[in-house]
Amino acid sequence: MPGIQDHVRAILEQLGEDPDRDGLLKTPERVEKAYQFLTRGYQMDAAQVIGDALFEETHHNMVVVRDIEFYSLCEHHMLPFFGKAHVAYIPDGRIVGLSKMARVVDVFARRLQVQERMTDQVADALVESLHPLGVGVVLEAAHFCMMMRGVEKQGSKTITSALRGSFRDDARTREEFLRLVHNGTR
Repeated sequence: MPGIQDHVRAILEQLGEDPDRDGLLKTPERVEKAYQFLTRGYQMDAAQVIGDALFEETHHNMVVVRDIEFYSLCEHHMLPFFGKAHVAYIPDGRIVGLSKMARVVDVFARRLQVQERMTDQVADALVESLHPLGVGVVLEAAHFCMMMRGVEKQGSKTITSALRGSFRDDARTREEFLRLVHNGTR
């Protein structure tokens, strides 16, 4: 069965390139390694990433981690999209190590994705692992499939949100979250 390198070589040939020229000799190998790295989220599980970084705590106020950089690949064109994730939750008896929130974002970003699904996946993973009173996730991203091809709109950003529990059901909680996330940057 042909591997990634064989397919990359065939793509180069279909584009009219010579895969045996100096600059392209190792390209199939490099592309394979790049895609393995860029899609390593398939080998990761959010619950395992969080692991035992859950701590009993009576804190019942919102915890927000803003501006978590992420990089992903659009599943429609396999072109990059990248941006920032803003993730929040209200604990219900336990908190999570802050770096774990960024790692959960990476679990889902490092897969072929659509931004809408990724937003829901991050929120749902936090709900499943933390059992919080609520979760809010906002992703802001620029998509190369809109920037480099098609409509070619370099300045556009896509914003998606996923609200669970009190973030969805309580307007004051939702407003506080959005105010903290945007912090006057709108």
